[in-house]
Amino acid sequence: MTNEQTVKDDAYYMREALKEAQVAYDLEEVPIGAVLVDNATGEIVTRGHNMREIWHDATAHAELIAIQQACKDLGRWRLSGLTLYVTIEPCPMCAGAIVMSRVDRVVYGSTDNRAGACESVFNIPGNEHLNHRPEITAGVLQEECSGIMKRFFKERREKKRQSKQS
Repeated sequence: MTNEQTVKDDAYYMREALKEAQVAYDLEEVPIGAVLVDNATGEIVTRGHNMREIWHDATAHAELIAIQQACKDLGRWRLSGLTLYVTIEPCPMCAGAIVMSRVDRVVYGSTDNRAGACESVFNIPGNEHLNHRPEITAGVLQEECSGIMKRFFKERREKKRQSKQS
């Protein structure tokens, strides 16, 4: 590992995922961002942010976009050797894709008590019946990750309230 890589820790990559969340926020998408990182080099392989509203696609989650792009770019479906950083705990669909793509590790910022599938509602990656169980690290930059979601939904409620008054 080079000296530059040693200073890039989980918080560094989560800030990169937060940049993607901000892109989604600016597009009026639910602000969730993800980056996939090569464990050996520390390089960001792909980035993703939610695009469900714009693409009219229920599966256009940040994690799936990053995973699909990595598969294309790397020319393989097995993404062993990579870590996924995502601002919010993955949902069941994304957790399933993480297991199926063989990502080594998942690092997320804030839990999702409504649809989280790594600890909150379900624990798909930790299911002992599955043939792949990625390492999970939770709570990295939790305040920043939950904060962007809270701001987004507060703003959305305010816009809805204002439109009803018009």
